[in-house]
Amino acid sequence: MNLHQFRFVQEAVRRNLNLTEAAKALHTSQPGVSKAIIELEEELGIEIFARHGKRLKRVTEPGQHVLKSIELILREVGNLKRIGEQYSAEDSGTLSIAATHTQARYVLPEKVAGLRSAYPKVNISLHQGSPDQVARMLIDEVAEIGIATESLADYCELVTLPCYEWQHMLVLPTDHPLTRKDRITLEDVALEPIITYHPSFTGRTKIDHAFATRKLQPRIALEAIDSDVIKTYVRLGLGVGIAAEMAVRDVIEDGGKDGLVVRPAGNLFGQNVARVAFKRSAYLRNFVYTFAELLSDRLDRKLIARAMDGHVENYDY
Repeated sequence: MNLHQFRFVQEAVRRNLNLTEAAKALHTSQPGVSKAIIELEEELGIEIFARHGKRLKRVTEPGQHVLKSIELILREVGNLKRIGEQYSAEDSGTLSIAATHTQARYVLPEKVAGLRSAYPKVNISLHQGSPDQVARMLIDEVAEIGIATESLADYCELVTLPCYEWQHMLVLPTDHPLTRKDRITLEDVALEPIITYHPSFTGRTKIDHAFATRKLQPRIALEAIDSDVIKTYVRLGLGVGIAAEMAVRDVIEDGGKDGLVVRPAGNLFGQNVARVAFKRSAYLRNFVYTFAELLSDRLDRKLIARAMDGHVENYDY
């Protein structure tokens, strides 16, 4: 048996048992993938996949155990490569980061610049996606570190740690009636057309939960994944925006000159926690620890290493 066979089996499962798609992903031929899997099954003396004709239909019970072993083996192979890279070229390599649009656009630029200053030979590969896509990129080892607010803690394959707290902000045209109120309530907001995030992004679940708890039916006029889009449509007078505080720093600094003002909404929608995540049992290179430390003063190498080793202290705020 060999690593190629293990990768073929793993990729076949990732591609929903479609060997043609698995072959494309691995830059090889479909017959070659099929032959390698059959040879592994013959060597093990079991069927990893149940078949209908030549098509794979499902993973067998012994196949499930084989997949777990393959996952461990390939994970450690990846760790061996990273250990080699760490000690052969400690200050160079590529750091792959997975993040949501809000994190990538508003939080990471200064942190990436800080890492580049500390490790000028390290290249950055930045992948953007939904929180679930960020989690999947970590699990599939497309990225080494992920940052998002939603979903990351829901995956048992990941180690997650709180990074920083943030709140939502109301984004209003400067002449909007709500700007003249000393205290804005959820009921006030529910009466307005609302422009905010898509349900799977940037703390939207907290927004929906707050309205549902008060039995209010908000009028969602527009959903977006980009905070700049939210601000643009608010500026056009299409509604009241609800955006992440890190995305409205420009509005705060502008002081209303660009036609918008913001009001804190943490009292309405609660606090959110952005989390950093790593694949469980992965080997982290020095510059990965450094980047995590740049993200938050709550994170340090010792704490991350303890979490990666399986210590289960509650690191939440």
